[in-house]
Amino acid sequence: MNIELLTTVLKIVISTALIYVWVVRYDNIISEFRKDYNYPDWLRDLTGITKLSCAVMLLSANTELSNLGLKGIITLMAFAILTHIRVKSSFRKAIPSVALMSLCLVLLYFG
Repeated sequence: MNIELLTTVLKIVISTALIYVWVVRYDNIISEFRKDYNYPDWLRDLTGITKLSCAVMLLSANTELSNLGLKGIITLMAFAILTHIRVKSSFRKAIPSVALMSLCLVLLYFG
């Protein structure tokens, strides 16, 4: 398996995961942002729009646009991890953010 195929598969997996969480599971996101993190609705919506935009950019054939989406997701995951630290979440709740950031960093290195 060559590196180009692996990076393409990783991009598809990352984008699909973000779209699934922010579209299909949106009701869970609403309750998490209110109950667990005590963040305002406008921040939840801005975060969702930004994550979905980055997920779509990541799938672009344009390398610069794809890298911009990748760096956007890395930034958002860094803030997600900081949020988990701030609210003292269990590590189990932070695993998705850490895993997604790790995958994005691997892509950034090999992409």
